[in-house]
Amino acid sequence: MRPRLVLHSARLLDPATGGFLPETALAVGADGRIAALGDGREVRALAGPATTVVGLGGAVVTPGLVDGHVHPVSGAELTHGLDLSGCAGLDDVRAALAERVRSLGRGEWLFGWGLDPNVFGDRPVAVEPFDAVLDGVPAFLLLFDAHSALASRRALDIAGVDGPRTFDQASAEVVCDADGRPTGLLQEDAACELVERAAPQPTHEERRDRLAAALRAMAAAGLTGGHAMDANGESLALYAELDAAGELPLRLRVAPWCQPGTDADGVRELIAGQGTGGALWQVAGVKLFMDGTIDNGTAWLERPDCHGESTHAFWPDPAAYTAIVGELHRAGVPTATHAIGDAAVRHVLDSIEKARATGGLPGVRHRVEHIETVPDDTLGRFRELEVIASMQPTHCCDFTRADHTDNWSRRLGEERAARAWRCRDLWDSGATVVLGSDWPIAPFPPLGVMAGARHRRPSRDLTLPPHGPEQALTALEALRGMTTAPAYAAGEEDRAGRILPGHRADLTVFAEDPLTTPATDLPGLPVLLTAVDGRLTHRAPQV
Repeated sequence: MRPRLVLHSARLLDPATGGFLPETALAVGADGRIAALGDGREVRALAGPATTVVGLGGAVVTPGLVDGHVHPVSGAELTHGLDLSGCAGLDDVRAALAERVRSLGRGEWLFGWGLDPNVFGDRPVAVEPFDAVLDGVPAFLLLFDAHSALASRRALDIAGVDGPRTFDQASAEVVCDADGRPTGLLQEDAACELVERAAPQPTHEERRDRLAAALRAMAAAGLTGGHAMDANGESLALYAELDAAGELPLRLRVAPWCQPGTDADGVRELIAGQGTGGALWQVAGVKLFMDGTIDNGTAWLERPDCHGESTHAFWPDPAAYTAIVGELHRAGVPTATHAIGDAAVRHVLDSIEKARATGGLPGVRHRVEHIETVPDDTLGRFRELEVIASMQPTHCCDFTRADHTDNWSRRLGEERAARAWRCRDLWDSGATVVLGSDWPIAPFPPLGVMAGARHRRPSRDLTLPPHGPEQALTALEALRGMTTAPAYAAGEEDRAGRILPGHRADLTVFAEDPLTTPATDLPGLPVLLTAVDGRLTHRAPQV
């Protein structure tokens, strides 16, 4: 049978060695796997009338880049509103809100996202600075961490939120003033949902179109896959619909959430759902949370932050989390746990150690997501317990500062802020480090993620000093963090992450070598072509 795709006149980069393969062409079989490597003449001779043949003129082909932590469906929704991520101060936010308010119809909601708590300076994060511009306007403004939001007075009234609430999520809170009146700040998903569910909801078609557009943009940026860390709402139905229509341009590995309060039936349902999927998406794993975020005081730290906060786990009873991890492990289900603070990370590692001691299926690869600040004695345990370290270096680049004057660092204090995103130390300790964006928390273009892992500078101004330059990864390590590492994390290193016969033809093509491109120039490196299963999902006009 003739190949589906032939690429020739290429430089084939192997992330396992950092060098180029001797071959300059590849062919992809009808099964979507690499069928042959060789020189251009012999590989082109395999092509038939229906084969897509592309001459690359010396461009560099790598295994397809995979985002190790992304939220496609919720990201497509959250980024549909007003982008506040470029606002550097309260006046900037007020101006952006005022401009959007002028375009609203009567009673129409204003949705914003990407609000940086640093705009508040030393003031408490509350809606009060925006009361005048949002007078009578129902507004929901998501902070950049997506774990907290500001609701306008009108939105709170519509949702019937007029005082404190109690939630299963221990760190969830409707923040109130001394008189018990909501300040507008909603902490964690459960509190945010009080207002979100009172707002108008998009139609199924709108959700589908927004998701499809977001995924196309990801493919154009060089992504061939993503580890999707939620299955909320219509996510699975939307993936299935796009996949069936041949419109799913990324290979997605989906981990549904397990929240506090999940009972035995809920755990059994999560286990039973494993393997659900289609040609390019599959439910594989479960996502849990051990804490919130440092910026809003809901992380779980071994010592309180400088505001006296971040002292509690996300689960009211952390032992319940441990028991569920054990049950999932014994069922052969890998877990991915959001753990930002040192106490949270330690508890996750302790729980995995207990789960492994009870037996279960061999080779279950558990993960910790984020790992923003941890002490030395934690590092080696990732290797010892074979736990994947899933990191998002652009969070360090864009939401903290080298001089520790940012909200994240001021909350932690000098000692813990100096332990920010220890990518280098975790790598050197022998851990498998997977890189991702956590989009919509940070931009999804993978070249920006790899660049941030290398330079650790604010992407808005690369002349500023790096935060913890000693924690930078090399160019090759950053590439592995988005190729071989996610393949290993998924248990697919035998069929993904490298350019080898029999491996999936998920491929990314660059105009130049990403390993020799300076880190600060890397985000601008042209992506010429992206292929998933040997089918082109992006092709630049010049190719």
